[in-house]
Amino acid sequence: MPKKSSAKPVPQPGSSDFIVVSNRLPVDRVSSEDSDAGWRRSPGGLVTALAPVMASRDGAWVGWHGAPDEVLEPFHHENMDLIPVALSADELELYYEGFSNSTLWPLYHDVIAPPEFHRTWWDAYRTVNQRFAEAAAGAAAQGATVWVQDYQLQLVPRLLRRLRPDLRIGFFNHIPFPPPEIFAQLPWRREIISGLLDADLIGFQRASDTANFLRSARRFVGAGVKAPRVQLKDDDGNPAHIAQAAPFPISIDVAQIQELAARPDVIARAKQIREDLGNPKTILLGVDRLDYTKGITHRLKAYGELLTDGTLTVEDAALIQVASPSREGVESYRLLRDEVDGMVGRLNGQFDTIQNTAVRYLHHSYPVEEMVALYLAADVMLVTALRDGMNLVAKEYVAARASNTGALVLSEFAGAADQLKSALLVNPHDIDGLKATIMRAVHLPRTEAARRMRAMRRQIVTHDVQRWSEDFLSTLQNGTRQE
Repeated sequence: MPKKSSAKPVPQPGSSDFIVVSNRLPVDRVSSEDSDAGWRRSPGGLVTALAPVMASRDGAWVGWHGAPDEVLEPFHHENMDLIPVALSADELELYYEGFSNSTLWPLYHDVIAPPEFHRTWWDAYRTVNQRFAEAAAGAAAQGATVWVQDYQLQLVPRLLRRLRPDLRIGFFNHIPFPPPEIFAQLPWRREIISGLLDADLIGFQRASDTANFLRSARRFVGAGVKAPRVQLKDDDGNPAHIAQAAPFPISIDVAQIQELAARPDVIARAKQIREDLGNPKTILLGVDRLDYTKGITHRLKAYGELLTDGTLTVEDAALIQVASPSREGVESYRLLRDEVDGMVGRLNGQFDTIQNTAVRYLHHSYPVEEMVALYLAADVMLVTALRDGMNLVAKEYVAARASNTGALVLSEFAGAADQLKSALLVNPHDIDGLKATIMRAVHLPRTEAARRMRAMRRQIVTHDVQRWSEDFLSTLQNGTRQE
């Protein structure tokens, strides 16, 4: 078992004024003996945004610690009290890989892959959500604020309200919320909507997601909707709890990306990447989890046709595709990996020369320093998601381009398209349109590229991840949005 930090006593029940509840704790285990208590902070914008709030408000974070069939006591790490929730291997298979990622994930992403509906998965989802709610209720001080994160925990607001009616509860959905015509397929649609509506504030990435949720609340539980407020009725038909639902588009740690993009070693690494590829005129870049929602196969198809047409050549252009492993225990993801591997192999077999490679395919994750070097090296960023709650890679690319060079090809089905309106927007299902947009990006005049990038950078710099968390928490506390 990892060592406990002696810097602060073990978290005490009922002592936390601010609690975040998410599927995973914001730490990863490390084997190094020098590391603080055997843990290190996880990378990611959510942790970055909430760490200062944790430090200033006696915060605690409730989540699974990453190892099945292991029970850990609460511990303290880097100004955060951490409350581990134990999950068995069976629960991970049923609640996480099953209901969360084989039922809800495809359903909420417009049924790009067919969702599966199994009662055993649903039973496990309810059981695990109850455990998370009990852990949060036990850690919370009187009148505390609890912020629940994402689709794995949609029942927690109602379960927590029943345990602790004194709490102020927020929920944020990081992925899309489907229209009611799709959501209607879920056998447990009423339970999900009711679970969310016991939060005081429900946040979504896009205005369209918020509208979809409000329509479902009206249709499936008979809620009274006068946006942004949603009113539930009790069993006797009398007005009961009132929630708010509103869009709060998440962003990135802009300062971190900008700092890395200005570092000499990162700049040198970007130059080395170009040299390693033979200094082509154009480097195109895709960075995704290997997920069927990301449109990787559409991107490869369009790029392959451009090579076949002779519109692009491997002497002049190279595509780097980073596809980090994802949910490899789920069958649809294994099939996607086989498909992408096959497409890359065929393209390279057909178009590679001794000096040039058509697709440099990288099926693993990279530290943020390497990612920023890739952003600096790439002339064109390709974000071709078929459906995406936000897509922070698009925002990171823009934040890294301090020179106001480069072009962003961005799917209109990614949440980022609502903020990055100066990107070259595209429908990735339209392969001819995608090809034309890629070529427009390749040949984009410098003055137009600079104008577009400046506009996107202004938006991101003024709407970073810290502002996102401040906006949400301010609205949760005060009941009205701060503009």
